[in-house]
Amino acid sequence: MTSARSATAAGATTAAAAEAAPATTAIATTATAPAGTPARVTQGAGDAGGGIGESTPRPDGTLKVTGAFAYSSDLWHEDMLWGQVLRSPVAHAEIVSLDVSEALAQAGVYAVLTHDDLPTGVKEYGLEIRDTPVLAHRVVRHHGEPVALVAADHPETARRAAARIRVEYRGLPVVTDEATALAPGAPVLHPGRADRHAGRVPHPNIVHRQPVVRGDVEEARRRADVVVEGEYTFGMQDQAFLGPESGLAVPAEDGGVDLYVATQWLHADLRQIAPVLGLPEEKVRMTLAGVGGAFGGREDLSMQIHACLLALRTGRPVKIVYSRHESFFGHVHRHPAKLRYEHGATRDGRLTHMRCRIVLDGGAYASTSAAVVGNAASLAAGPYAVDHVDIEALALYTNNPPCGAMRGFGAVQACFAYEAQMDRLAARLGLDPVEFRRRNAMEQGTLMPTSQRVDSPAPVAELLRRVKARPLPPERQWETSEGPDVRALPGGLSNTTHGEGVVRGVGYAVGIKNVGFSEGFDDYSTARVRLEAAGGEAVAAVHTAMAEVGQGGVTVHAQIARTELGVTRVTIHPADTRIGSAGSTSASRQTYVTGGAVRNACALVRERVLELGRRKFGTHHPAWARAGLRLEGGGVVTGEGEVLAHLADVLEDEAVEVEAEWRHRPTRPFDPVTGQGDGHVQYSFAAHRAVVEVDTELGLVKVVELACAQDVGKALNPLSVVGQIQGGTAQGLGMAVMEEIVVDPRTALVGNPSFTDYLIPTILDMPAVPVDVLELPDHHAPYGLRGVGEAPTLSSTPAVIAAIRDATGLELTRAPVRPEHLTGTA
Repeated sequence: MTSARSATAAGATTAAAAEAAPATTAIATTATAPAGTPARVTQGAGDAGGGIGESTPRPDGTLKVTGAFAYSSDLWHEDMLWGQVLRSPVAHAEIVSLDVSEALAQAGVYAVLTHDDLPTGVKEYGLEIRDTPVLAHRVVRHHGEPVALVAADHPETARRAAARIRVEYRGLPVVTDEATALAPGAPVLHPGRADRHAGRVPHPNIVHRQPVVRGDVEEARRRADVVVEGEYTFGMQDQAFLGPESGLAVPAEDGGVDLYVATQWLHADLRQIAPVLGLPEEKVRMTLAGVGGAFGGREDLSMQIHACLLALRTGRPVKIVYSRHESFFGHVHRHPAKLRYEHGATRDGRLTHMRCRIVLDGGAYASTSAAVVGNAASLAAGPYAVDHVDIEALALYTNNPPCGAMRGFGAVQACFAYEAQMDRLAARLGLDPVEFRRRNAMEQGTLMPTSQRVDSPAPVAELLRRVKARPLPPERQWETSEGPDVRALPGGLSNTTHGEGVVRGVGYAVGIKNVGFSEGFDDYSTARVRLEAAGGEAVAAVHTAMAEVGQGGVTVHAQIARTELGVTRVTIHPADTRIGSAGSTSASRQTYVTGGAVRNACALVRERVLELGRRKFGTHHPAWARAGLRLEGGGVVTGEGEVLAHLADVLEDEAVEVEAEWRHRPTRPFDPVTGQGDGHVQYSFAAHRAVVEVDTELGLVKVVELACAQDVGKALNPLSVVGQIQGGTAQGLGMAVMEEIVVDPRTALVGNPSFTDYLIPTILDMPAVPVDVLELPDHHAPYGLRGVGEAPTLSSTPAVIAAIRDATGLELTRAPVRPEHLTGTA
């Protein structure tokens, strides 16, 4: 039965929030759950709001800011157990022995599982390459790798039991960088994969390699008047979502399991979970629980399989919630990178060529490293027209933490390097950095290094013009009649400076990001739309498997249904696997692809309703007349859209329901030797201007303003669009000056797995972020829209660091910039 906590804390507070909300806001409601299932809050349901192009409020917004929203960590079942994972304290070692007897003997413990207890069959998983063990077998390959599982009647009991598991490790050589990964005689971290892929990669510790070659770089180099070379380092960034990994697995009477979990891609999870459990997919039923942020960190599995295994073993529901410390080990991070670039230009500021080598640290397991390599290679030249390129990007297996998807997906690291190169070239040529960029800016019709033609607007020069034309914020804002206001100074409330040695700098950057899945991936989404009469009016329900992770899809899907069907009341069904895949909430693709699927399904519903009306009433009926619709010969002549406001008369007791898939135009893989090919669906562009103030004596930075201009094609919800741009800008700022997972290069141990030591921007760190939104439609996309969420994360980091360079005169080839880099004490 449903617990009292579920009925009161989730239900009552949600109802109260709904009563207090303004009538124009669509409010989430508590789903009515059958006995034995956990109560949950739906992704969003409502009967008011706007259509496409309106700033419709989020249905979950009031609930989240008031604390009433039910996240996955709030899930509860009356007789549930608590799961706990035992993780490796070392990065690379042989498991000599594993003794669970003390843990099993502890009162309140219901199960302890190791690799030997897994069902016969598949014991590894992976998004692209199945190389990640469910539980370590014989060897651990990174700090924090799962070794054993515990289920107990209390979370503290589970933690204590896990601490009683005795594991003896024998250390193995640690691979931490390119030198140790590719050295002669280096440990092969995945020998089985090396055997299967012999000859396909030049070294078994290379996950994937992608060259991109076009033109004649050597000849172009001879024609260059200026050649600039640079080596750059990009640190390991964490997604730092606030809701830790969590979920609830409930065993079912049919031998299957119901899993409620915070994730980014329900069907990809299902595809990996079912084989490990030894169950057909239809017996693993997944429902999206409330997600507290994602940014790529929930694309890979975390606790999903572990909770299901414990639930099936004990016959009891099992809940797992990671601590913040454990969360740092429980998901992948952004790939750290080493980048070596060379650019040439003529005296009049035209690029002649570029070449680069990008080495990404993929960590112990592959995750999405192969796709990240493809992005890094194909976007390595940036939003600039350059005919002669020689690019190589690769990802390595190491014993560092696994790395995979994070907002920007390979393009972020490249943007930091090529934008630094643009500033260095402009300085060598004596040109304004924005003017130099504008002279080389790609436009519609430009060929990418992969020879793919940019066939939609590419307003790179215009974006740069707009951010530069914006008035600068006033200088020395900290000066007041009563003395310096330390809150406006670098260091802020730490009161470390009163303005001595503070210098202003201004920097610019622009980036290019692909939208959607690439390289021939079958990127589609599924939507089910139902239309019926209720209370004398037509109401719509939209059901997809889209994961709402904060991007606002639940708002946009309702806006699409209102626009396409002419209805006011729209309910968004909770996402689950009872409908076909919506793909991942990543790659800035959900509004494009799942929005396209909802629009397509709505169009089919509309056609069927009109046909229903023709069959029922012929061409003469009061509903047609009231709607201003005239039918002749069975065909709609005029006013088709208006009839939808009077659909209740047509529907009566009937309902029309359509489930449909939608695909964007196809892509194809990049050539493995030349990198040529139409690998991407769409490109998005954003530019930033950063204004910083730097205390050059103390190495402290304050970002005063971080203005952005971005082309979004069509702003389906302008308020949400600006929010996405500002959010992406915040993550880029964090990477510029504070965020980095610190890994010991000798031991591969993580040194700062906490929000005490891993710093992210707070409201005190965020400057004003004025946003200039362009709407230049892409005729290939639904409504002409362009994916929004990732592009601002690219250009904000290099813009901030460019501004710090402008203030200090230092080269600053590493992100993030630390105080010691500014004071010369590094």
